[in-house]
Amino acid sequence: MPVRKGAPALLSAGTLCAALLLTGCASPTPPAPAPPAPTTAPTSGDSRPATAVAANDLASAPVPAPRIPGIGPATQALVPDGTTQALVVTGATADSNTSIATLYRRDPARGWTEAAGPWPTHNALEGWTDDHTAGDLRSPIGVFRIGDAGGLLPDPGTRLPYDEDEEFAISGTGLSGEPLEGSFDHVIAIDYNRVPGRTPLDKERPLGDEKGGGVWIHVDHGGPTQACIALERETMRHLLRALDPAAEPVVIMGPAPEIGE
Repeated sequence: MPVRKGAPALLSAGTLCAALLLTGCASPTPPAPAPPAPTTAPTSGDSRPATAVAANDLASAPVPAPRIPGIGPATQALVPDGTTQALVVTGATADSNTSIATLYRRDPARGWTEAAGPWPTHNALEGWTDDHTAGDLRSPIGVFRIGDAGGLLPDPGTRLPYDEDEEFAISGTGLSGEPLEGSFDHVIAIDYNRVPGRTPLDKERPLGDEKGGGVWIHVDHGGPTQACIALERETMRHLLRALDPAAEPVVIMGPAPEIGE
């Protein structure tokens, strides 16, 4: 709470009055009564009373943002209480296969604020779905933890567990005919239909194979994906270095109108 800037001035005035009264006791004539101390004292260079200054300081103090920008209360309620990092990936419509990703962090004083981005991304060819199935060419909508990484190339400096493995090698062409080579140089597993704490290469599907799996954030190959989120190479490396397991990071993904509810 701001300190009353007028308080020191009031204390000095009271001390001075006491000194004058003591001196007056030895004087042959009684001194004139001292004027009452003002209830508010002006500050140097500011004619406003201290109470007005304090009220103004309180009014201008930042109010912590309770929700991630662009995220509605229903979606925000799905974010774990301990999470302080969130990657938000939003498409314009349910059928969009391009999207925007922004990394947010939760500050104790300011609430949710932008930490990095926005970055251009690709998502699935047919857009988004809240009932993903294998082969539907749509990215799942929701709030998912992200805590395991890996890739064909060495760890770029992430704090996440990182599995460097030749099995991340990929070839062939994408859905728009673009080459896929290098797409899995770096990946982050999205905890959709997988067992957390394992390499992204793990094939166990708790919801069954028909619900799809292997949904990752990976290097963009220049076109839409099967279900994954794809970021440009340097952005992917930056994200890997930024994510902190202690922040319990999540990805919030889907069309803006839906995750904004």
